Amino acid sequence: MVAALDPRAVAARVVPRRLGLRLRITFGFAIGAFALSALFAGITYVLTRSALIRQRDSAAVALAYRDAATVGPTLVADNQAITRKLQDLGVLGPMAWVRDQWVISSASYTGDNIPRALRDQVINDGQPARMIFNLRGSAVIAVGIPIPSPVATQRLAYFEITPLKEVGATLRSVGAALLGASAMTTSMGMLLGRWAANRAVRPLSDAARAAKAIAGGRLDTRLEPDDDTGLKELSEAFNDMASALQQRIERDARFASDVSHELRSPLMTLSASIEVMNARRDEMPERAVAALDLLSADVVRFQGLVEDLLEISRFDAGAIRLHREDQFVAEFVRQAVAVSSVPDAPIAISEIGEEMVVRVDKRRMARALANLLDNARVYGAAPISVAVGEPPSERGGPPAHVLIAVEDRGIGVAPEERNLVFERFARGTGARRRGLGEGAGLGLALVDEHVRLHGGRVWVEDRLDGEAGARFVIELPLESE
Repeated sequence: MVAALDPRAVAARVVPRRLGLRLRITFGFAIGAFALSALFAGITYVLTRSALIRQRDSAAVALAYRDAATVGPTLVADNQAITRKLQDLGVLGPMAWVRDQWVISSASYTGDNIPRALRDQVINDGQPARMIFNLRGSAVIAVGIPIPSPVATQRLAYFEITPLKEVGATLRSVGAALLGASAMTTSMGMLLGRWAANRAVRPLSDAARAAKAIAGGRLDTRLEPDDDTGLKELSEAFNDMASALQQRIERDARFASDVSHELRSPLMTLSASIEVMNARRDEMPERAVAALDLLSADVVRFQGLVEDLLEISRFDAGAIRLHREDQFVAEFVRQAVAVSSVPDAPIAISEIGEEMVVRVDKRRMARALANLLDNARVYGAAPISVAVGEPPSERGGPPAHVLIAVEDRGIGVAPEERNLVFERFARGTGARRRGLGEGAGLGLALVDEHVRLHGGRVWVEDRLDGEAGARFVIELPLESE
């Protein structure tokens, strides 16, 4: 059975990636410079060729008339005298038509080399003529001049062939010079295009860096105003957008922080009341005890949600301060797992992992690892395991990063949701399908925030052994071995 090809996938493989803006501008200038230089070079070559041929043609015709005037009086003599006279001219291809036959000076050119059309016009019609044609692979000029004959029935003519080798050599030199000039012009056009591209793209690069800084949490980043009218409008629009975004984020952060703080007081009251009621469990009926347990579980969940909201608001306000200290990764992971909700999770640590040291805020990274274990416990399936080691690409050399992976045997995370699960209040379709109400979708978002503050990254992937389940991986830079 042959599977049908997805046209979009085929198009994605066939259509090449577009060049960047800088390269497009640079190549645009280079192509424009090449086109102009080629046009001017072609025009120059054609005009030069015409001028050289016209000059050579005029010189050949003048020389042929002069030689014809010299040879003309001797054409009534015998052939030997005519041959000697032709040789005395000192030119390459003189010949004469005398008494219905050719008289030549040498074997370089013969009468057979004269085109029939030229011969008929000069000998039969009695009209002087000239013709440019290829002879033995080279261009030549043949000039024919009728000579007045003392005998009416006898036709006399003088022919002279002049090669254009010098013209060809000159044209080749001119062509090489024009080609070099075109290459230099194209190179200059490319350099000019590179300069123009940098000038044109620089504002966009500044805007991209500013946008990246804002995305990284520096909400006060702004573009410098520019004197150019168009760029000034761009910078002002970008700054207005950044200001509006900053105000919106700060307003939302203040709202979340204020709500969280306001909820802490009634939660503390509820917690104290539940403790008092727990002290009198034995005096309550069975239905009241069950309701108390449900209330206690919901209050604990509510307290966790409020704490997560407060932590998120601190991230948004930029109030997070890390207290870093050197930690052996293996010992840190063992301690964090021991106090988590899955204290009996097996831990696999590579040989080099036992010696790895990271510089982290111990409390916050322990919270991040605990959140991953809670997520695996709630949404995954047992058994849950933790692994510590170096990235596969760094094997064979000193590692620069350490990987901390938490694996479960649940249904996993769909590829299209693997970035979504780290967003705030986001829960995968697997959790919704199973009807799990525990958690508000902030745990993995906090993991992402904590890891990014430490210069690392976190992602989710399939298990490496091919079994069903998810593998959440934290990558942190190493401090030392």
